[in-house]
Amino acid sequence: MSQKIRSSEITSEHVYLNRRQFMKTAGILSLGGVVAAACGTSPSAEEAVADVAVAEGDAGAAADAIVDELGRTANTFEEITNYNNYYEFTTDKEDVAQMAANYVTSPWQVEVSGHVNNPGVYGLEDLLTQFDQEERIYRLRCVEAWSMVIPWSGFPLRKLLEKADPTSKAKYVRFETVFDPDNMPGLSSPFYNWPYQEGLRIDEAMHDLTLMATGIYGKELLPQNGAPIRLVVPWKYGFKSIKSIVKIELTEEQPSTLWMTAAPNEYGFYANVNPNVDHPRWSQGSERPIGQFSRIPTLNFNGYEEEVAGLYTGMDLSVNF
Repeated sequence: MSQKIRSSEITSEHVYLNRRQFMKTAGILSLGGVVAAACGTSPSAEEAVADVAVAEGDAGAAADAIVDELGRTANTFEEITNYNNYYEFTTDKEDVAQMAANYVTSPWQVEVSGHVNNPGVYGLEDLLTQFDQEERIYRLRCVEAWSMVIPWSGFPLRKLLEKADPTSKAKYVRFETVFDPDNMPGLSSPFYNWPYQEGLRIDEAMHDLTLMATGIYGKELLPQNGAPIRLVVPWKYGFKSIKSIVKIELTEEQPSTLWMTAAPNEYGFYANVNPNVDHPRWSQGSERPIGQFSRIPTLNFNGYEEEVAGLYTGMDLSVNF
């Protein structure tokens, strides 16, 4: 039986494919066993991906596919960048890319404030150079019951928060998206309490899976995907992974969020993926992977239960939804 590989060990599309082609040409493609995430050493990411495909009985797929630790194939760059929710531009997923195409994301600054000993304002170049960029392949599960597998690049939010040095009063982390009504036509909608705001409990924010994403497939984020920097919390529904962040504030009280304000009976603060708790208007028991016709069962915590369930010990997740 094949063992899991860490999502952080998956390389970007262009690096992966170039290296894979070299290995094929040189005749040194590894067919060894996959090393578990807990091991202190591991094969290269490209060997690990090949091993997963071989373990599944499809050696040919090893040369081309990028898969996560469950064996799910990553969506294409075209799928990821052309099917998006970004209400600040439009509510039509297939129009977001066109509507956001010319949005300017440079220069960019992110302010870190609140209950921290070292508040600061970081330019994008600071975030890219001060924090090592890592490759992570994560599943994305939208609350609307569709899903993708996305190879992100970025850095753990924990590293930025550690630099800010939270005080003992910091219990939550509040995030805010850029508010630019002159260039974001969707902000004229009266149905939402703009700007977009989201929040995490500080232990969720400090978890190693929580990522500040700066790229997809080794390329810079495009505006429709939340350029130039966004949050990715893979065990939660996608709306928690706030885009185009300009403010991060550490607070003592649980922050308000855009969707909790808009529809408190439908969207809770935690928004953990839970197939046993339906949305009031549809089942959450299954999902439609973009690019596929058939539905698949939704996994508790989006398949990251082993890593994150301990954060919610003793909580009733049907109440704290």
